[in-house]
Amino acid sequence: MFGADKGKADWLDGKKLVIGIVRARFNDDITSALAKACLDELQTLGVKADHIEQVQVPGALEVPVALQALAENGRFDALIALGCIIRGETYHFELVANESAAGVSRVSLDYQLPIANAILTTENLAQAQARQDEKGRDAARVAVEMANLLDSLS
Repeated sequence: MFGADKGKADWLDGKKLVIGIVRARFNDDITSALAKACLDELQTLGVKADHIEQVQVPGALEVPVALQALAENGRFDALIALGCIIRGETYHFELVANESAAGVSRVSLDYQLPIANAILTTENLAQAQARQDEKGRDAARVAVEMANLLDSLS
């Protein structure tokens, strides 16, 4: 097994990886913090700055189509989706959360490309702020680990 055969240093080694990041601008303060934490962690894991491509989209519903465009060019070992959806007073929260998550998963499966989904879905701004740094770091670790795992399986 990948985890058993390799030590933590191996499966979290990003030195040879190329990572794409799609960040939604909606709730910009939160998504900027997610991106900073993610980029800092990617750097800690050894991913070279020139091996990271970042694109921005208006909101979470637009994230999957940008992920698909990145996946289609075949240059990336993994992708990361960053966004923040905060519940409001209407059904719109459920629609955006469900559709963006389904789109991210579909792109990952269609292209057999790991995508770390760090689109926060929270009840309020305080919850989003409490999660932004750890979720950004976690997305970087997931992307690197899964890229290494899929590489070992091919």
